[in-house]
Amino acid sequence: MIVFLSLLGGAFHAVLRETLLKNFQDLGTALAKSYAWEENNNLTVYETLLTFGTQSINVRLEQGQSPQEIESWLGMYYEQLQSVLGENTVDPYAVFQGQILAANPWEGDSTYDFSQTEWYQQAMAADGDVVFTDVYIDSIYEKPVVTIAQKCQSVDAVLAFDIFPENLRIYSGALSLPEKSSFYLCDRTGILIYEQSDLKTSEEELQGYLHKILAGIEDGSLAGYDAHITDLSGEDRGVYYYNMSNGWIAIITAPFDTILAKSDQFSLLFGLVMLLSVAGIFLVAWRDLRLYSQVERTNETVRVLGNTYYALYRVDYQNETYEMIKGSDYIRSRLPYTGPYGDLLQTAGEVLEKRTYEEFQASFSPASIRNLVAKRVRDYGGDFLRRFGDEYRWVNVRILFDESLSPDEVVLCFREVEQEKQQQLRERKLLEDALENARRSEKTKEAFFNNMSHDMRTPLNAILGLSELVRQHSDEPEKVNGYMEKVYYSSRQLLDLVNDILDMSRMEQGKVILNNQSFDLRQCIQECAASFYLQAEAEQKQFQVEFDLHNSTVLGDAFRIGQIINNLLSNAFKFTSEGDRVSVFVRQFEEKNCSQFQIIVQDTGIGMSEEFLPQLFEPYSRETTFSSKRVSGTGLGMSIVKNLVTQMSGQIHVDSKLGEGTTFTITVPFTMVRTEKEETCLEPVENRETEKKNESPFSLEGKKVLLAEDNMVNMEIATEILSMHGLEVVQAWNGQEALEQFKASKPFEFDAILMDMQMPVMDGCESARNIRGLSRPDAKIVPILAVTANAFAEDISATTAAGMDAHISKPIDFNILCHTLERLVGKKEQAK
Repeated sequence: MIVFLSLLGGAFHAVLRETLLKNFQDLGTALAKSYAWEENNNLTVYETLLTFGTQSINVRLEQGQSPQEIESWLGMYYEQLQSVLGENTVDPYAVFQGQILAANPWEGDSTYDFSQTEWYQQAMAADGDVVFTDVYIDSIYEKPVVTIAQKCQSVDAVLAFDIFPENLRIYSGALSLPEKSSFYLCDRTGILIYEQSDLKTSEEELQGYLHKILAGIEDGSLAGYDAHITDLSGEDRGVYYYNMSNGWIAIITAPFDTILAKSDQFSLLFGLVMLLSVAGIFLVAWRDLRLYSQVERTNETVRVLGNTYYALYRVDYQNETYEMIKGSDYIRSRLPYTGPYGDLLQTAGEVLEKRTYEEFQASFSPASIRNLVAKRVRDYGGDFLRRFGDEYRWVNVRILFDESLSPDEVVLCFREVEQEKQQQLRERKLLEDALENARRSEKTKEAFFNNMSHDMRTPLNAILGLSELVRQHSDEPEKVNGYMEKVYYSSRQLLDLVNDILDMSRMEQGKVILNNQSFDLRQCIQECAASFYLQAEAEQKQFQVEFDLHNSTVLGDAFRIGQIINNLLSNAFKFTSEGDRVSVFVRQFEEKNCSQFQIIVQDTGIGMSEEFLPQLFEPYSRETTFSSKRVSGTGLGMSIVKNLVTQMSGQIHVDSKLGEGTTFTITVPFTMVRTEKEETCLEPVENRETEKKNESPFSLEGKKVLLAEDNMVNMEIATEILSMHGLEVVQAWNGQEALEQFKASKPFEFDAILMDMQMPVMDGCESARNIRGLSRPDAKIVPILAVTANAFAEDISATTAAGMDAHISKPIDFNILCHTLERLVGKKEQAK
């Protein structure tokens, strides 16, 4: 009996040892694969955020943004990454135009040779694919780091993330390592990225230990279920591993003592059985039960891995059959545990969202599976909406292929991912919203500061130039006085600009509010050009200003005219060299009702290419033709000039050729301001002369006007000034009230109507149309004047279409208003 038991016990011990080692090899390999998958999910998050950032940089660079703007955006992007990933998880930076743009700048960025780095070379070679480096020592923090990088699609720019290995830690609530086991994650060269182990050793000893493990994996000596390696403490360990798609390898080691602990206990008990045969028989039976329990526990551990999925099927894609390992309630109630694979596909597809049914059938058909296996695709699938009762929830469907399965077999598995998917969608939406808000905020801020910078350059240039002249002519009081007067003028201009910053912040697409006042066009252009004479002398360039004007006193915005001239002259001096010529010529053309003024700014500089001319007036555009002269600027100047000229109802034309210079021709209509009787140019001169001869002196004294204005302050000012001129004023606070007041009046009681355009209840244009449509003798001839802040060409056209006789812009020049009233009321008196 003892011999029999010895033989039986020895055989059982060998079988048990083999079973335990094989089971643990399956378990260890499955654990390594699961840890590798989880790490791959972590890397996918970084890849997704990197790709999003690369696309954003690509769009910004295509829009012409500067490195400084990209670096500013990186700072905001870094803050968004921290809100998603946590503090100091990644360190983003970009390479563009030979320099490093970093969210966290480093003093050595300007001299660091990034072109020799592994991550830069790999990213450029990958041409748009995400690349991972092996572990290396970072130059900034002098600690191990992994870099992922990606090249932009349409520009030579690279975005990279530095990730410290400790941030690649795996947090798995469902999986845990067996007792005394260790987990190691290594890069392609075998360098340790992350470890989870109780072993206490130095980094050098641990790295040498890992190199021995990797060598055994590579030569196959650790492939057997009973293969082992001796660790640094002299303990034999089994090695289980999984190769990730990016070349990294996940390794799990477990002590043989732990794996075979039950086997060793069996050996001890079997010795007692040899001494006590009868007792030994009972002990062996008891031991068998214990061993069965342990094997069952091992199998339970493997089943835990499968419980991640609510349905598992083994599919024979050659014979097109399935075997149900674990099925959902819906499938079990309709299909047997084995059968044709087509029935399984059709039944599973019945509960999927209708829009994805055909895609599901095509993606997981036998033909598709055979194609995936032929290409060695080990993991394939996607997310679909599946019906659970009366609601749809997200599920993940996957085809898993591995050589350890039977030939021609794969695993089809289903896992519910509703919470993860909804969280992912919410985080993505939050990130997109945050980035969009940041993009809009950045665009608004940049437009405001760039425009303000251009506007401030005009008076600053004059102050600096005139200050230099004062220093050079300090012994000539008359000249100094003249210079100081111009300095004072420019300083006041700069002060006005600062006071108008809030108004400038509301600029949209270059639109501004013009402040039309009487000014001397000749003097305005001379004062603006004066600051450039010193620059011309210092740069040895020819500069001249000529005029051909009959009357230089006009009604317009002198500040904006100065801004236009300053932008054009600044560009002319930028793009000319020593000995070149810059000139300004201003001339006047008399027309029927008003004068057209033409301003020509010409230079003999480098010129522009024909391809660039159509883009000249677009914001941020800049000529990219090669030149020996490096020119600074934001590219907004010509866009501002174009918008200002358009607001003045003018036109701008440019002629330019490379190497031959550039000519800008601006044609702007201005209302003439006559000095004799403050007449406007709205009426031909010959008509006015005839009226002077035939009419007796006309006075507004005693005339009665209807004033429609919804603003209390404007109503008070207008009423007071009109009353000072002898007019009787009847007030109306909206267009409807003005209409009712006119209806209630006697015919010809009102000599004129002053009408604001934008009023509550009824606007000015509608009120004017209703008045003109009344059936009373004075409705068609009573003068109606639009007195409004709406001063654009389309506004004037709208008032004319509504039947109004004239348009007076706010702020009101009351001299022009009174003389216009005299002219129109006088005509009405003649028509009665």
